[in-house]
Amino acid sequence: MSCATEIYRSRQKALYTYLQSEGLDGAVLADFEGLRNRSVRYLCNLPQDALLFCLAWGQSIMVPWDVPMAEELGQGGEIIPYTEFDRSLPAAIRGLLERYSLARGRVELSGAFSYPLVEESQGAFPGAQLLCRKGGLDAFLAGQRSVKDQLELRQLRRACEITNRLISGLRELLLERVREVPELEVALYLDSQARSLGAEGMGFDTLAAGSRRSYGIHAFPTFTAQPFATPGLSIVDFGVRCDGYTSDVTLTVARGPLSEAQERLLRTVEETYRLALGQVKPGELPSQISRRVDEAFAVQGYRMPHSLGHGIGLDAHEEPYLRSNAGEQEKPLAPGMVVTIEPGLYGADTGGARLENDLLLTDEGAEVLTRAECIRLPEA
Repeated sequence: MSCATEIYRSRQKALYTYLQSEGLDGAVLADFEGLRNRSVRYLCNLPQDALLFCLAWGQSIMVPWDVPMAEELGQGGEIIPYTEFDRSLPAAIRGLLERYSLARGRVELSGAFSYPLVEESQGAFPGAQLLCRKGGLDAFLAGQRSVKDQLELRQLRRACEITNRLISGLRELLLERVREVPELEVALYLDSQARSLGAEGMGFDTLAAGSRRSYGIHAFPTFTAQPFATPGLSIVDFGVRCDGYTSDVTLTVARGPLSEAQERLLRTVEETYRLALGQVKPGELPSQISRRVDEAFAVQGYRMPHSLGHGIGLDAHEEPYLRSNAGEQEKPLAPGMVVTIEPGLYGADTGGARLENDLLLTDEGAEVLTRAECIRLPEA
């Protein structure tokens, strides 16, 4: 048995234990268009378009749309083609409950399922107890995914290594080009280079906003044919996906001459980034770190309009979340978590500045995995 297979089985075993502790017979998750749930990939390595049915007594069934891919990549046990259920999610749920004699069982459905789907499934089996709840199955899996195992860390490190090569290459491209570089060229450069280095692609839509558009936290469209790295502040926010796992970094590109207000905004972001970096360590509550950074911004007369950071993994945003308004169930940072810190400020007159890197929590503190920075370019 390979190391990867053992890890997937360990993840599934943790889910079986959860089901037993909750008095459940099974669980159903799905990852289809319009209903994406990367916990399916976490549990059985199918990248997309599959239903996963897990039984409390230690059995998992994959119901993929693409059977050859499931046979090649799947780590979930038995395979039943989705076509056997006419490629219908309600029919698949009903068919599985019947096939495994759970018409009167107690089964939890992912909280991502729609109310009509749950109602239809329950109506087909009035003797069954089908649960679909907040804080149940999905919350359990989110907690499991927040602390990365050996395989996940290897995949994330690879994504971050490629990311660092792209950062270096982008810096060189911008320094070499005397004429303007379009936002479009920045985004396509990152995508092509990431794929040439072995990545699956980008972790999310690359954001390349020149100085005319960097005032937006997430500029829309994410990139255009407008110039990038013109005088003022430009932002590029991107991630690289390897084996499902994504990095997430943001660089600010500053080309002079900058106004006094722009210099002050950029300097404040860099200072609060260093403050946050020193706060990220095991045992700290994310909300407390976020409040310290918010207070530092407030002293300078600023207010950051978004959270300080978040976990990364199969999703670009996942637990833990570094924000001031924490929920009642907030947990302290722990070794094995991988998080971003991304302080940023934005103004219609100044443009925006944001600096984001990825950090791995260790027993000693935090290891910075990426090398994003504020790049200062000479005046054109």
